[in-house]
Amino acid sequence: MADLSAFPITRKWPAQHPDRLQLYSLNTPNGIKVSLMLEETGLPYEPQLVRFDKDDQNSPEFLSLNPNNKIPAIIDPDGPGRKPLALWESGAILVYLAEKTGKFLSADPALRYETLQWVMFQMGGIGPMFGQVGFFHKFAGKDYEDKRPRDRYVAESKRLLKVLDTRLRGRQWIMGDDYSIADIATFPWVRNLLGFYDAGDLVGIRDLPEVSRVVEAFNARPAVQRAVDIPKRPD
Repeated sequence: MADLSAFPITRKWPAQHPDRLQLYSLNTPNGIKVSLMLEETGLPYEPQLVRFDKDDQNSPEFLSLNPNNKIPAIIDPDGPGRKPLALWESGAILVYLAEKTGKFLSADPALRYETLQWVMFQMGGIGPMFGQVGFFHKFAGKDYEDKRPRDRYVAESKRLLKVLDTRLRGRQWIMGDDYSIADIATFPWVRNLLGFYDAGDLVGIRDLPEVSRVVEAFNARPAVQRAVDIPKRPD
């Protein structure tokens, strides 16, 4: 049985199954990325709920694993060299899990780097911009009288969605017929923008038929339907 006692985070979130990959997360778009990757690959894992309402992400135990106090983070007891590996940043985790399982990232060097290009497009653009739209449209920012900050982020989100819509023309997924970590990274954020943030009209989703088509196909995947509730929030 794997020994994870060297990781202080396990004192706050004891592993019931230490031989399984430990996931520390919440079902936000970034968290769903990794839950979804784990569901799609079939790797055995144990989800641990990091509660923002209890400030878990700023606890000493969580910070011992991720000094950037963001979810998700993992400990893989069977990491490189059969040694435990702690890892944070959702994009890095997706690449690691793809390489570990040989799934959702092409072994062909050209296709591999093209896929990583679209993962970085999500990490550097879609995630940060959509998050700002959510703040200014749904949360505290919606009460600001000056709508210029909101409109700035909406305009950039529209631009990013048009880039994505153009890319998807004639393709089933971002990389073509093959579902990849580029889709796993991107579509939790699109799903959240249209659903939880209720910003579809704001960003002109009716003018983005390819994005609409693919996010519908994404939402229909059984692994997506499971992953959006992992880790399960308390009642």
